[in-house]
Amino acid sequence: MKVVMTLLVRDEADIVDEQIAFHLDAGVDFVVATDNRSQDGTTEILERYEGEGRLHLIRESGEDLRQSEWVTRMARLAATEFGADWVLNTDADEFWWPQGAGLGERLSAIPSRYGVVRGAWRNFVPRPEDGHSFSERMTARLCTPAFHHHPLSTHSKSAHRAAADVRVGRGNHEAFGEGLLPLRGWYPLEILHFPVRSLEHSVRKYVTQFVALEKNAEKGIPNHMANAHAAYLAGRLEQFYEPLVVDDEALAHGLEDGSLALDSRLRDRLRQLGFGQGQSSPLETPVSDTSSRSDAGSSTPGVRHRGGDFGRLDVAAAAQYAAESSALDESDFALALGARIEELESRVALLERGAVTRVGRAVRRGLRS
Repeated sequence: MKVVMTLLVRDEADIVDEQIAFHLDAGVDFVVATDNRSQDGTTEILERYEGEGRLHLIRESGEDLRQSEWVTRMARLAATEFGADWVLNTDADEFWWPQGAGLGERLSAIPSRYGVVRGAWRNFVPRPEDGHSFSERMTARLCTPAFHHHPLSTHSKSAHRAAADVRVGRGNHEAFGEGLLPLRGWYPLEILHFPVRSLEHSVRKYVTQFVALEKNAEKGIPNHMANAHAAYLAGRLEQFYEPLVVDDEALAHGLEDGSLALDSRLRDRLRQLGFGQGQSSPLETPVSDTSSRSDAGSSTPGVRHRGGDFGRLDVAAAAQYAAESSALDESDFALALGARIEELESRVALLERGAVTRVGRAVRRGLRS
């Protein structure tokens, strides 16, 4: 089985090297990436992987952000040019954690009648900046999910079987195409998500992207992004960002009331790949350290590891993941309903065009007579 990952980026140098290296280690065989006007060193990182034969790079100079169009193009190339069996459509802040031996094993278990399967975001909260990389600082994960317009909202993303006619929806939340029947209500892939990493990153994410989205505004702008941009224009972006940051006191309270959990899986995996190696806060060291066990590859409680694989959640941790994923029922319904509405709108548009054509013919016949 060949797994191809698509990646659309703009100025993500603080995370994109780790993202690509992680997924190549996790079972991705090849990457198709689109770089949209990066100026922070992202392009050079992509070019290095391209030079190694691991990545196909598309340079997109458009000032607007046509995400759905550009990701659809990459997903189709994955099917037609790069021999994919499955395609992951990812963002730079996502790490698709497969559990078990890797992504290929996980995806091979999907029944053949289904062409789309989903992963669920598990959001990591920003921590005070201390000079270390995002993965060293951000080991606190939010455990109170909700489907709402917020930087730390819960959502799902779609992986799909390779298809030459696939169309990827906005945000990579859904994929459409012949034979791409979605398997709903099950989220076999965790997506470790780092959507807000620093104040400087917030400027890139919520200002630069907003300006690009504004050029394509007919497709809608997410509320939280519009709110962040409004805060920036009013000189209050720092006030928008600060409430998202979890300091040591807030972390202690969150661990006590269960709204936060410590999850060092990505940090530990990236250390194995040569990234990070910074010092963690004492609060970020899990109380129950299982790293001395022979089957442990991480210090995260609730995750059982065997050898070099990606671990499997134990019963308690799997139950917590299921509870968090239940918040996706609302978004899953919206995705299903949205697809149906889009189909109906297309049919109505065809009918309307047909009616206009018939009226036009009738008018022309009347004029000739």
